[in-house]
Amino acid sequence: MIHIRNAREGEADLLSEIGLRAWQKAMAAMGETDALLDAARSAFSNFTHNSWLTITVAELNGQIVGWAAREKFDETISDFWIDPSFTRQGVGAALLSQIETDIADQGFSSAGMQTHSGNNEAINFFQKHGYAIHWLSIVYNPKLDRDVPSVGLTKPLESAGDGTYGPDF
Repeated sequence: MIHIRNAREGEADLLSEIGLRAWQKAMAAMGETDALLDAARSAFSNFTHNSWLTITVAELNGQIVGWAAREKFDETISDFWIDPSFTRQGVGAALLSQIETDIADQGFSSAGMQTHSGNNEAINFFQKHGYAIHWLSIVYNPKLDRDVPSVGLTKPLESAGDGTYGPDF
């Protein structure tokens, strides 16, 4: 059974490891994992320890298997990581649904995120759930000593209303 909940402070190390494993899988297709592994490990550890209040956790049968974050509590999903051993089991869909509900409940009309343009698995996942690519950006990354292309995806969120004006009769 999938359960979605807020993260707890003591879970930071476990969340960091899940994020790192998911990141390694995503980056493997681009051949960048080894060059950035130490920096990624440090970044995940720092984020999960310092920003755990922004994290929503996905559990499968009582085991934490993924997490997402909205670092600024706005409409942007800053992180979305599912342990590679638990993909294609509905965990990501359940987690995304809850994050979108949280965003809509705060009055935002759309949700957005960005990822490396070569992260086809993530792009396909978000497109399957109604997201569309709205921009492409290429920014120089000094750690890689090259330009890195990213895409931004957005999805309009449905409001609680039915799209009509006035009371229901």
